Amino acid sequence: MSIFGGLRSGVSGLFVQSQAMAMISDNIANVNTVGYKVNRPQFSTLVTTQASEALFASGGVQSHVAREIDQQGLLASSTSATDIAVSGAGFFAVTDELTLNTTTGEYEPTGDIMYTRAGEFRADKDGNLVNAGGFYLLGFPRNATDTGYDVTNVLSAMSGVNVASRSATPTQTSQVQLEANLQQSTATGGTFDMSIQVFDRLGAKRTLTLTFTKVDPAISANAWDISAEISAGQFINTDVSNDGAVTASQLDDGTGADTAADEIMGDDELEAFFGIVAGTETDYSAFADDAIGTGGVANLGRITFNSNGTIASITDDFGGVANSGIGLTGDNKMQLLIDYDGDDTTSRDAASIIIDLGSINGSDGISQFDGTSVINDIDQNGKQFGSLSSVSVDENGEVTALFDNGEQRQLFQVPLVTFNNPNGLQALTGNVYAQTDNSGQAVVKVANSGGAGLISPSSLEQSTVDLADEFTKLIVTQRAFAANTRIITTADEMLDELIRAKR
Repeated sequence: MSIFGGLRSGVSGLFVQSQAMAMISDNIANVNTVGYKVNRPQFSTLVTTQASEALFASGGVQSHVAREIDQQGLLASSTSATDIAVSGAGFFAVTDELTLNTTTGEYEPTGDIMYTRAGEFRADKDGNLVNAGGFYLLGFPRNATDTGYDVTNVLSAMSGVNVASRSATPTQTSQVQLEANLQQSTATGGTFDMSIQVFDRLGAKRTLTLTFTKVDPAISANAWDISAEISAGQFINTDVSNDGAVTASQLDDGTGADTAADEIMGDDELEAFFGIVAGTETDYSAFADDAIGTGGVANLGRITFNSNGTIASITDDFGGVANSGIGLTGDNKMQLLIDYDGDDTTSRDAASIIIDLGSINGSDGISQFDGTSVINDIDQNGKQFGSLSSVSVDENGEVTALFDNGEQRQLFQVPLVTFNNPNGLQALTGNVYAQTDNSGQAVVKVANSGGAGLISPSSLEQSTVDLADEFTKLIVTQRAFAANTRIITTADEMLDELIRAKR
């Protein structure tokens, strides 16, 4: 009888409207959930087999969930460097469990690999980045040669992105590049000091001072004598043969066997004597020891300028008299050997520092114009010991550690995982998704390439819930539910009338 069919239709209507109410309520509840994707209720008819075309058999209605996982949410800025969002296609690969590999030092995924757009990651006690749902971010670590990342489509090749307390090992200064001007009108005997902060192999700061003294124009026009001082140290005097070309006294080129130590006190100076080969580096030796507490000074040579203010030549200091016949005509670099340990018996641990003064006849490096003597730039490649100060993630997903000594170190490449049908993914607790047959296979890509979106650092993707739309649907659903209850009450009244007809 069709009255019972009407009852069943009304019941099915109540059921699907209840389902719709649950979806709407879930959407509203997750309005502030990072990376949440709205669920839409969809309805379709239920049709029962009809005995004849003249009769109608009611079937009712059924509901389905339409997941809009591929819908882009708005990006909101964040103050945390480890908050990341996806702009475009793709998901972060995450896992619910990590295990430390004591051989490689990496945290390997031992749980299920899932996918999410929720990028509010924070470091846990072990330094692994984990989001609010308790899922660990995965990425590709730096390869063994430290030349890049081996990004593959093998999900198990990824490791937990770990930003545990790291340190940057100190770097001994080996090169110094100078850009400065020496005032052309400086009086004879006038000086200009350039203090350079350098570092030994343990990262301790040292001060290397280059002093430029204006030479009497009657002796040499447009010329300055150069001397070097390393604070709190001593020199080592050595008699060696410099590569068999020139016999040098009081010089150590790192190959000498006989070594004697002499303290430099007050205004005492120790001169370095040896020949120069055109276009090659010039070697000097100065050795320092904090324990001695005295300064060491070495005369290096003389720099001569052209009338246009560029470097004409640099000559070495032989016995205190510049030998103009031997000069640097190529790279204009001097090399100092500094013994930071102050070892009185050997200089095998001497540190070599190459000082680049600029090119001959060039506009780089040191110049002589009639402006104030000034240091424009000092660039040296040494670094002290550094502690981790912050972590950054760029648009391509590269995780970089920043240290307080200025050093940067690349750690991981965070990829994005794409699917042919992201709306076919299965939603799981924790705002994550699992791969299904309907979604297609996971494809690992570098962010901002191959159709994958880019990663927005210090950003979070907002929920795609539109409250105004949800409240509107809430009212419609409520009215639809009430209408279906009237179907049931009306059918009940009709059945009651039928029963009374028997009486």
